[in-house]
Amino acid sequence: MRCLAEQEALVPRPRGRLPKVLSITLAIVAAAAFALRSPVRSLCGFAMVTLALTLGPLAHGLCLLAEEMSHHADTRHRGRAGLGHMLAACGVGGKTLLAALLALLLLCQAGGGGPLSDSSHCYSLLLLAASFYPLFKSLGVLGPSEVEVSETCEGRKMNVAHGLAWSFYLGYLRLVLPRLEEAIATFRASHQSSGGAFRGRGSRRLLLLVPLNANVAHKLEDEDDNVHFYDSLPNVEMDRAGVRGRVYKHSVYSVVDENHTAHECVVEYATPLLTLYSMSQESTAGFGESERRQQVLLFYRTLRDILERSLECRNHYHLILLNDEREEDPHFLSKTILRHLRQQEREEYCVAPPPHQEEGEWLLAAPATAPRHDTLHAEPMSREPTLMISLDAPQPLREAAEHTYRS
Repeated sequence: MRCLAEQEALVPRPRGRLPKVLSITLAIVAAAAFALRSPVRSLCGFAMVTLALTLGPLAHGLCLLAEEMSHHADTRHRGRAGLGHMLAACGVGGKTLLAALLALLLLCQAGGGGPLSDSSHCYSLLLLAASFYPLFKSLGVLGPSEVEVSETCEGRKMNVAHGLAWSFYLGYLRLVLPRLEEAIATFRASHQSSGGAFRGRGSRRLLLLVPLNANVAHKLEDEDDNVHFYDSLPNVEMDRAGVRGRVYKHSVYSVVDENHTAHECVVEYATPLLTLYSMSQESTAGFGESERRQQVLLFYRTLRDILERSLECRNHYHLILLNDEREEDPHFLSKTILRHLRQQEREEYCVAPPPHQEEGEWLLAAPATAPRHDTLHAEPMSREPTLMISLDAPQPLREAAEHTYRS
């Protein structure tokens, strides 16, 4: 559907393995070229390059270890495996140490350094490179790029958006969404006189609005005059974190379309966006507008992935990502909500025959009851499937074929 395609076009996908594949390819090509040019010195050359690339990080890790042992051993590493944990945290150990040991073994296997053992200049450059690496690393010359930091934070779920999404799910959505259908049924029973509340199946879900600019309005009618507050669903009360009878509530809004027809639905903004917006307004948070936008997109993607795996919340919600680049339309909010409601209605397929029709009449009437193309909405949509029933006797899949075998 078009609205889902527009949302997916804005949400960043998780970073793939292309940089790793390209780096491996580059290393293989360079190593092959060096081995073909200098086959005698290739083994020793590989060992020297590996040492040059590993001794520097190990030296920098020792500098970090001195800081951790002097000032942070009790506060940051309390209750853990002491020196072993600090060594791993500072990068001294693991893959880097293993690579350095393998390089030393290669030098020993080459016979004390092979053709390079006669020249002390190479080893002097090796030690000089390892000594200068901590300097450049501390000054930020060799520091990780923004892409590397972002990839690390996303991979280890360390972003602000990840924490807010999990908190929103565990502390709110997982508690209220399983009770939403019961609350809507109670609401409809108490508003039978109004006649039209929650007519469509799609309107019986909680519509969660996620604006890209994170600027959440406290009243939806302030954003669009085609959206009006209708009423509130029955309160959901439960004991939570020492609070007896904590109240959770939802607001029902009436959204008016271009034909002045009202559609009732439960709509609200994702409240963690208030935190993201407030952080971007605080200079001490170090959270600018571009970072805020990225965190909003990560929040949407993380919350979507969480809810898709949640059995308790399935079919009780609908996430709507609002693109703030189209805010010039005063009725953008109502149009977006109605577009998503109509999309959800198209996802519901009718497989039962129309009322007051016999089976034989249904087969004849099926083409006539199919929706005409001139009455369809402008958006791309698929036609609802119709069950076709034939009164003819069943026929075999294929006729029997005679086979003649000759000796």
